[in-house]
Amino acid sequence: MTTLPDRTSAALMVIDVQNGVVSGTHNRDEVIANIATLIEKARAEDVPVVWVQHSSDELVRGSENWQYVSELARRDSEPLIHKRHGDSFEGTDLEAVLAEHRVGRLIVTGAQSDACVRSTIHGAFVRGYDVTLVGDAHTTEDLSQWGAPAPEQVIAHTNLYWRWQTAPGRVARTVDTGEVTFAAADAT
Repeated sequence: MTTLPDRTSAALMVIDVQNGVVSGTHNRDEVIANIATLIEKARAEDVPVVWVQHSSDELVRGSENWQYVSELARRDSEPLIHKRHGDSFEGTDLEAVLAEHRVGRLIVTGAQSDACVRSTIHGAFVRGYDVTLVGDAHTTEDLSQWGAPAPEQVIAHTNLYWRWQTAPGRVARTVDTGEVTFAAADAT
């Protein structure tokens, strides 16, 4: 149902599951295990897995903090998007990669729920993509000392509001790992 013509395929996005991003996040191990499950399912169904890797002053390219967690292994054939902004589309070739694979539906996982994940799901939606957020496959750190809600509340709120996101010709959903389907008929 995406508004992008001739884009009937789905892709799994794995956003910023890097050592320095997820080291202190809520339910880290469970979230990474769910992402690993989805990666294997996508690969088994020949669905593109698109990896996104953030660089910043705290995540210096090539550093241990910048590396993806050891539990998740990217294949050389899987696209890797390097970014410096929250929205994975900004200043990257993500759109070209998705167009090459005829992707109109994104299944989104990763970190952090209230930063790069949120920016990317909104960025994708306004660009015409159908966007499914995997509710038990994204996480965030505890920023409550700076006035943010507890991480579990941030995650729950993100899952709740994304479920009700609307726009003409597009679908936004929140599902758990066990409910994820990549087939076009299951997109609505």
